[in-house]
Amino acid sequence: PDVIIEAQFDDNDAEHGQDHLQDMLVDDIKKLSLDTGEKVKAVGINDVHRAKQDDGSKVNDPRLLPDKFLQRTAKVVYILEKKHSRAATGFIKLLADKNSELFRRCAMFSPVDHRVPRVYVSLADCPPDFVTRPEDYSNILFICRIVDWKEDSNFATGQLSKSLGQAGEIEPETEGILTEYGVDFSDFPPEALECLPQSLPWVISPGEMAKRRDLR
Repeated sequence: PDVIIEAQFDDNDAEHGQDHLQDMLVDDIKKLSLDTGEKVKAVGINDVHRAKQDDGSKVNDPRLLPDKFLQRTAKVVYILEKKHSRAATGFIKLLADKNSELFRRCAMFSPVDHRVPRVYVSLADCPPDFVTRPEDYSNILFICRIVDWKEDSNFATGQLSKSLGQAGEIEPETEGILTEYGVDFSDFPPEALECLPQSLPWVISPGEMAKRRDLR
């Protein structure tokens, strides 16, 4: 669907602006209206009626209104770059409708971040005893990656990547945040560790300290 971005303005200004706009339109109509007397004699009744209609259409033309009273709209035409990692942390639970065909195939993933949609995940990705003991996983954090979101569906579809552990603990919560933002927190490779000093504990030499500004 099209995305409409609303212009930001003060409601009070908008209310006063409507009154000002109405007064301005009335003044314009008065200026554009034909005078009585000689002009009425010069033209016929039908011509006067036609002239008033033309003048009214000019006044109602939105292109003649000040920019302050116009609502700008826009349409997304192209996705230049996907910034979100499509990964989210959250909890899994059984679907509410136990008689549906979807209940036997999928579970519901509810992200902690409410900006991310809820996701259908396959029961094959869930723990083996999840269907029989769903309450055991009510407080377990999972990582889910969104793979698709059909236009006619309220929920996306995704795959469970891994179980992080108990919600509220430091390590699972930290790993979940890093994964959501695409931060690589894996161990450094040997090539990166070899460039570091090998003789520990390492100290800065006096000659090096003389060339540096001590900011400790």
